[in-house]
Amino acid sequence: MDAIDTAPDSWDQEDDGEAQVDEQLNKDFSTSLNVDAKPFVPNVHAAEFIPTFRPKGSTETAEPAGPDADANVEVSEAEAPPVENGDAEMAAGDTWEQKGSEPSQAEAEPGGDGGQAEEDSPQEEGMEEEEEVVPTPKVVPTQPNAPKKEHVNVVFIGHVDAGKSTIGGQIMYLTGMVDKRTLEKYEREAKEKNRETWYLSWALDTNQEERDKGKTVEVGRAYFETEKKHFTILDAPGHKSFVPNMIGGASQADLAVLVISARKGEFETGFEKGGQTREHAMLAKTAGVKHLIVLVNKMDDPTVNWSLERYEECKEKLVPFLKKVGFNPRKDVHFMPCSGLTGANLKEPAEYCPWYIGLPFIPHLDSLPNFNRSSDGPVRLPIVDKFIICHDMGTVILGKLESGSISKAQQLVMMPNRHTVEVLSLLSDDVETDDASPGENLKLRLKGIEEEEILPGFILCNAENLCHTGRTFDAQIVIIEHKSIICPGYNAVLHIHTCIEEVQITALICLVDKKTGDKSKTRPRFVKQDQVCIARLRTAGTICLETFKDFPQMGRFTLRDEGKTIAIGKVLKLVAEKD
Repeated sequence: MDAIDTAPDSWDQEDDGEAQVDEQLNKDFSTSLNVDAKPFVPNVHAAEFIPTFRPKGSTETAEPAGPDADANVEVSEAEAPPVENGDAEMAAGDTWEQKGSEPSQAEAEPGGDGGQAEEDSPQEEGMEEEEEVVPTPKVVPTQPNAPKKEHVNVVFIGHVDAGKSTIGGQIMYLTGMVDKRTLEKYEREAKEKNRETWYLSWALDTNQEERDKGKTVEVGRAYFETEKKHFTILDAPGHKSFVPNMIGGASQADLAVLVISARKGEFETGFEKGGQTREHAMLAKTAGVKHLIVLVNKMDDPTVNWSLERYEECKEKLVPFLKKVGFNPRKDVHFMPCSGLTGANLKEPAEYCPWYIGLPFIPHLDSLPNFNRSSDGPVRLPIVDKFIICHDMGTVILGKLESGSISKAQQLVMMPNRHTVEVLSLLSDDVETDDASPGENLKLRLKGIEEEEILPGFILCNAENLCHTGRTFDAQIVIIEHKSIICPGYNAVLHIHTCIEEVQITALICLVDKKTGDKSKTRPRFVKQDQVCIARLRTAGTICLETFKDFPQMGRFTLRDEGKTIAIGKVLKLVAEKD
């Protein structure tokens, strides 16, 4: 790249320098300098290759395209591709015809114009490539003008190495959110590390540590649009060490996609005890996800080869467990085969599996019924993360608006600390907007509060209707997995909406019969696995919460201990603090 960037300037500098030497020295060897300068004469035309990818010359290339709107897009896009075009011009001395014929054939294959051998073909092929990139800017500007599109948050969950990030990257490519050139760059970098099959996941795993190890650590975020809906992808980590991050991602989701690997041995590892397939499905249900799509991935693997028998085997093992967790397999769960690496059955039907007659993944998402959300309710925005751009710009917070609507310059209250803040600016999926409705993922720039005064789990509310705060509450708990008994005094980690807090079970009030719902008349001395009880819990610090009946998103929780999910529950009653 260095050689390419400096080449045109150095040629001109050399010519100027040689002219100065001629004037200053006036000696016979000046002729030899002119002889040496002759090979550079053709390269004086190097100035001509600048207009083909700079805005100056874009008018020439834009004329065949037709509409002015497309020309404008070409001009705006032209600022990004020069780096890639620079990569293509490897040899400084090549002529335009050579440059056009060699790299463009490789890059212009999707456009189908690689076979033309005219002098104008490099420019046309360059346009073909730029047109492939066009969907990225087209998607973004349409969003503020089309607020009617429903926002849906989709969390990808499942065992480590099931292919969650790869499917997410493939969806972004198929919907035009990642251009082909960027993917080719990722593919080259992945090949250098002998990780050819990882390149799609790099669209979501942007952290260097995640790319080196091939494991997602933080919840990756991306978005794409279909005809009817605007989707946000939440790419949750599959490794058991990062389950707390996965719970944070699932708490923002409306819809979960459970990715399982059909490859021999991998499905069994993920589904058996200790695997994350079971735990993630259960946590998604606890987080309030009503609809689950099970993607049976890696169907193109040689051990599977789009086998209906293997697909049915995975399905038969999963259905009883999903039923036990609380999903209704007929209404809430939808199974479909796919291949994340090849993109088969994600956007278009897969030719390899005629036995699957349903819609592919993206059309299926688009066909789902709308979520019932009321923008008239109180403002509730649980905070996922916070950061500061610079001290004068205010503090930025991230979160999903669960209820109510927020607009620019609105006064809100940060609970539980009761700080009054003002909304300076609103970004919905990185697009600036003046107001937001429930279900949207927002970045808010706030005035009146410092970054140190905010923690994940705090809630933004409107002053007229504040959320409840407290430390003590009664809850119904289901013990899912615990080797020994649980008695009063037991400590665990509470995950409720986006908040993580230490908690103690201070009293066991009664046992609940799973089948009839009857409550025991005597207080139990302990509870054990698979039992349901009502208990009193007390957190280490004050947290924001609501009863499950009043506001389900802030009334359901998970208890974890020693890296395992031991119980799930719902808040029944808030207990006032004694002075």
